[in-house]
Amino acid sequence: MEKEKPVASIIMAAGRGSRMKGYDGNKTLLPLIPECGPFDGHWPILKNILNNLPTGPKCIIVRHKKDQVMEASKGHRISYCEQKILNGTGGALLAAKPFLNQVTCDRIIITMGDVPLVKKQTYLNLISRLEAYHMVVLGFRPDSKRQYGLIELEKDRVTRIIEWKYWKEYPKAKQSRLQICNSGIYAARRQDLLVHLQDLASMPHRVSKEICGKWQTIEEFFITDLVEILNTKGKKVGYELVANPQEVMGVDDPLALAKAQRLFATGAFGKPN
Repeated sequence: MEKEKPVASIIMAAGRGSRMKGYDGNKTLLPLIPECGPFDGHWPILKNILNNLPTGPKCIIVRHKKDQVMEASKGHRISYCEQKILNGTGGALLAAKPFLNQVTCDRIIITMGDVPLVKKQTYLNLISRLEAYHMVVLGFRPDSKRQYGLIELEKDRVTRIIEWKYWKEYPKAKQSRLQICNSGIYAARRQDLLVHLQDLASMPHRVSKEICGKWQTIEEFFITDLVEILNTKGKKVGYELVANPQEVMGVDDPLALAKAQRLFATGAFGKPN
């Protein structure tokens, strides 16, 4: 049997998680096995992600409660890059540039730190698609598209990812043609990321956000812009479709946390070693 090639992974764990009401910690440390309450227990989200990612070097993007995140993940031979300004998923990827320069793996997984139920085989399926594409998006078909970003396709190629604030204005007929949602998990070739990080850094978005009770306009960068950047440069972006949408659910608020805990308890999405 051919030995599994190492894959480098980047886990985004810098954010505050403002929708997790009643909890001030880093939400990647929330337990999948609750005990005295939903926020108290063991087997944190981050540990399950680290367990399921492919073999290879890993980098966690940190900021909020970074010391706690680093303490919880010690012993896993992790690199840490700090996202000094919370400026979006693209900003987190830009913060990971020192890690990308340092590793020698050709293939990179980029995942969110609040999506705990993704199976190892799903990550491997995503990576295998890099044989034919420069970047691959993990997609899913939910019962309701809610406010997810939608994947626009041209045959087998992803041409762009359209955020909810744009596609919600589309005519119903056009909306119905966009069926695959973006999970926020990607695979890419390391060299393509390094070449095009500068392009991403030149594409800030001005976003209004409530921060500490005050609305502010800030600059953010979106990983999804890499799809259009690569297409513009004549490179191919593909997608992998996950069979069970629950596998890519994000833990954004207490209701989602309770659901993830129930799903994890079934044993369908892995068990602690």
